[in-house]
Amino acid sequence: MRILDQDVSGGSAIAYAGLIEKIEILRSTLRWSARLERPDIEKLLRQFTALRDEVMQLSHRERFVKAAAAEPARPRQAPGERRQALLERSFVFEGTFGDNPKLLEALEIAEKAAPTDLPVLIDGESGTGKELMAKVIHANGARADKPFISVNCGAIPENLLESELFGHRKGAFTGAASDRKGKFESAHRGTIFLDEIGELPLTGQVKLLRVLEAHEIQRVGSDEAIAVDARIVAATNRNLRRFCEEGRFREDLFYRLSVIHLTLPPLRERKDEIPLLIAYFGDEAAEALKRRPVALSPRLRDFLLDYAYPGNIRELRNLIYRISCLAGETAGLEHLPEALRPVSPAFPAPAGSADAAIPKSLSDAKRAASDEAEKALLERGLQEVGGTVAELARRWDMNRSHLQTLLKKHGIHSKDFRRAAAPDKSP
Repeated sequence: MRILDQDVSGGSAIAYAGLIEKIEILRSTLRWSARLERPDIEKLLRQFTALRDEVMQLSHRERFVKAAAAEPARPRQAPGERRQALLERSFVFEGTFGDNPKLLEALEIAEKAAPTDLPVLIDGESGTGKELMAKVIHANGARADKPFISVNCGAIPENLLESELFGHRKGAFTGAASDRKGKFESAHRGTIFLDEIGELPLTGQVKLLRVLEAHEIQRVGSDEAIAVDARIVAATNRNLRRFCEEGRFREDLFYRLSVIHLTLPPLRERKDEIPLLIAYFGDEAAEALKRRPVALSPRLRDFLLDYAYPGNIRELRNLIYRISCLAGETAGLEHLPEALRPVSPAFPAPAGSADAAIPKSLSDAKRAASDEAEKALLERGLQEVGGTVAELARRWDMNRSHLQTLLKKHGIHSKDFRRAAAPDKSP
């Protein structure tokens, strides 16, 4: 039931009618059964438990929707006030964030959803802080003192998926030397974070859907049903709606997971956040390396402020840690990875038009230098992988569509590098 997309009263009537019908079926089963064996009783108890959970979930949804509908519209706030208001409401956030409206909207939704048990789906490019957002939801909810279990669905081999998520009994398969709890049991009463949910194979999606519906799991090699109560937060850098259309992701699972849906904008849309993150990661790196924070030269700071960050916040953090490790008291452009350093000359003049290549302002000069560095990096990367865009996206841990956008921006054609990489067959 997609109650958030419907009128509250109409959606509720339909949902409760369905629940009443299920209850009447169970009542009839009990009334007309002359004798019930223990397995039948256990099955009925499980059905009653599932119904109870469905009623509770519907109640949570209604309270969430009604609270959102009843909340008065906020007056227009000056830059910084909206962020400050969020922090003043005892909102727990490990890190720093700026005034980007899309990010603040995501944080405000997370703040409202955190006290409920509703599933949350977080999407955004790789490196935008999806796991941090999941931890924010956990820390601001009623389960904050319970376990937070993180699972990378894309890193688990398909043949081990069921054992990893649900556990196994001793002797269930070769190598199962003892009983083992799965991730869902470990997250009981807490939160389970399913990262890279779009990489979950269809067989795993079916098993996950069953857990969401029945709130119980079975270890591999066991017939015993184990009740689990884990708040589910999932994340993806894929377009799951398109995956559903292509048959690569179950539509019923998508709607189960996305009762609350958050989208994190990329760092290139959150430029005001970059100075805050540079300072935050600089202090964090200094503490980890047990040294004083490194000062940045003006040229390096300008580069860091204008760079496009295809790897988003993760890339910025790694750069600051690298700079903090390699530099002395002051860091310069020479402490950047060689592939990122601005090329010289930064502004090559086209033939017959030398003056046209001279920037008209300092901001134009910074932008040109950044674009030149970006183009050089892309060309070098394609050369190393023989023009295979998918391989380059994998190496750089970035979204393939975003990489294609950057190539188009600079007029770079991957096929040119495939031709260059092909062996010369001439005699």
